[in-house]
Amino acid sequence: ALSFPGLCPRGCPPLEGTLQGMNAAVRAVTRMGIYVGAKVFLIYEGYEGLVEGGDNIKQANWLSVSNIIQLGGTVIGSARCKAFTTRAGRLRAARNLVEHGITNLCVIGGDGSLTGADIFRSEWGELLEELVQDGQISEEVAQENSRLNIVGLVGSIDNDFCGTDMTIGTDSALHRIMEVIDAITTTAQSHQRTFVLEVMGRHCGYLALVSGLASGADWLFIPESPPEDGWEDLMCERLGETRSRGSRLNIIIIAEGAIDRSGKPISSNYVKDLVVQRLGFDTRVTVLGHVQRGGTPSAFDRVLSSKMGMEAVMALLEATPDTPACVVSLSGNQSVRLPLMECVQVVSTGARLGATLPCPCRSFENNWNIYKLLAHQKPAQEKSPFSLAILNVGAPAAGMNAAVRSAVRISICQGHTIYAVSDGFEGLAKGQIREVGWHDVAGWLGRGGSMLGTKRTLPKTCMEKIVENVRKFNIQGLLVIGGFEAYEGVLQLVEARGQYEELCIIMCVIPATISNNVPGTDFSLGSDTAVNAAMESCDRIKQSASGTKRRVFIVETMGGYCGYLSTVTGIAVGADAAYVYEDPFTIHDLKANVEHLTDKMKTDIQRGLVLRNEKCHEHYTTEFLYNLYSSEGKGIFDCRINVLGHLQQGGAPTPFDRNYGTKLGVKAVLWMSEKLEEVYCKGRVFANSDDSACVIGLRKKVVAFSPVTELKKVTDFEHRLPQEQWWLNLRLMLKMLANYQISLTEYISGKMEHVTRRTLSIEKGF
Repeated sequence: ALSFPGLCPRGCPPLEGTLQGMNAAVRAVTRMGIYVGAKVFLIYEGYEGLVEGGDNIKQANWLSVSNIIQLGGTVIGSARCKAFTTRAGRLRAARNLVEHGITNLCVIGGDGSLTGADIFRSEWGELLEELVQDGQISEEVAQENSRLNIVGLVGSIDNDFCGTDMTIGTDSALHRIMEVIDAITTTAQSHQRTFVLEVMGRHCGYLALVSGLASGADWLFIPESPPEDGWEDLMCERLGETRSRGSRLNIIIIAEGAIDRSGKPISSNYVKDLVVQRLGFDTRVTVLGHVQRGGTPSAFDRVLSSKMGMEAVMALLEATPDTPACVVSLSGNQSVRLPLMECVQVVSTGARLGATLPCPCRSFENNWNIYKLLAHQKPAQEKSPFSLAILNVGAPAAGMNAAVRSAVRISICQGHTIYAVSDGFEGLAKGQIREVGWHDVAGWLGRGGSMLGTKRTLPKTCMEKIVENVRKFNIQGLLVIGGFEAYEGVLQLVEARGQYEELCIIMCVIPATISNNVPGTDFSLGSDTAVNAAMESCDRIKQSASGTKRRVFIVETMGGYCGYLSTVTGIAVGADAAYVYEDPFTIHDLKANVEHLTDKMKTDIQRGLVLRNEKCHEHYTTEFLYNLYSSEGKGIFDCRINVLGHLQQGGAPTPFDRNYGTKLGVKAVLWMSEKLEEVYCKGRVFANSDDSACVIGLRKKVVAFSPVTELKKVTDFEHRLPQEQWWLNLRLMLKMLANYQISLTEYISGKMEHVTRRTLSIEKGF
């Protein structure tokens, strides 16, 4: 049974807690449950429906959850339920479950809802005994239902639950916040205004912190780090400085639970009045409120909910009498199971400590330190002896500008001379190089594409001119932000070191491409924005068919030979199939897909969606698929083609890409600075070791620097791909949720772990 309750911890009045991504979880749990042969019941209105019973508990079928993955909120409802906090209420709930033969319960919610579920589980035996004594059930029925298994999925926009990298709803909430900030920025610049933006976060400032990083906010208030005494003077001084340097707007973000060092709340209106009285700036307050909980779920939340929902079913299926209630969590790219109450106890312990982070998390502190570096630190007073150059290479990708901005500013804080190169390696060869300052990159965070300009030209076509300009500008560090060409280009420069001593410098690649095909990282800058753009287009395509029966859409995505974009988009929109190069298919597979869609048209779902990666097959082109599906489906369904093309490269970057680009830019420059210090001797830099030219990337949940010479060994240069790609494991999920019959033995279950220092030190927000 699947339920979305809304209880607060420790039995206090329950809260409403709907958020984006819940419906994707409903769909995944329902379909995976049916897939493994179980009866699945949907419990409407959360614990209230569990207590009331009757029509609130309904058996679901495959079609019950069709076409809901793109909807916000939850189609099965969530309600406050004071009755469930009492034993009498839980007794009625137990009677309703036994009546339907339900012995497995999947609950989504925060720590309060999950604690309530665990209490229910611990009392289960006693509740059944009481029902037998009252004559409501027989001894035989009690024996048949003697064990209740509980699994939890964490839903919270605050991302405040321990043991998981990300909670359901957080990414979508950040999308809503950034949409508002982007809209506010335009009017603030036009009128030279200051905006005070209040976001949710009564006890956790995650939303405020990440949105502050992703928007370049001038000042930030979070409950975990109360400002030092005299903050009013410091803030006004900071705002005045930015205006005096030519800035036309100021953004202040405040979490609703912000406090000062004495524990006194800091309100958005107090901050606004302070700015008006001391600086005379035209200032406005915007309180986002429940806007953050609404709207369409992001691609990340849809995939996360689907992944967690499937793992929850497997956890229930594999549960034994000795298995504790668990919560399904995300660790890097993998689903893991953690003991429910161990996680809840850590959260509760942190909450009692007052103004400290509820879940001790290295990454939260890391985010906070990076924010302070970029927002509060001033340019270095003394120049360092080092000069760095930044360039974009390959196709444009959202997040490039965020990485350039943070890299430029942290370089200036380090005292380095920083050059911006236009048009990639070609611009470096032509001398399109200029020194940039702090305010030259102002306003770049939310801009898509590449402000520096980017081209695919590789160094081997103009090596001598590149060497000449490296020598002319005394460039000792090269930061290259781009796709496979950026990686390949730096590799060519490294291999030319034996011929050109000028190339014995520090080099770093920040992967930025919608294709997500650069070795050395699980995620490239721009891929999250591209997936969301493709997903939104497919949502509209599906909606266009709402009044048209029996229609199949064949949608072509970009990505070169890499099927990441097609696969993840397919999961996010509930596609019937996604053809990619990495997962070879034959005409027999195509025939099976056509027959699958033919059967689907006989149900109430009379439309289909098929995605095709642009280079998935040399002969089975998009036109071929259209002709095949049209011919084989003649008289049953008709087909339409949509080629998404370059719209996947456009648009404003998502919160993930802004935040990811910002952090990678900072980390890359700090690494380069450290390496430069190591190899600096007698007034010159000489670096020719393998680890002096690396790709920075997120691998599982650790930011790693991988030498390009080492990555060469694991790269398929013909198809421009890493030889191993983690996301291929997601394809099984896509097929199973589309109802293709696949052996369950192929599914790899998540491991059961305990809450340790390692599981708490997670990279939240990446």
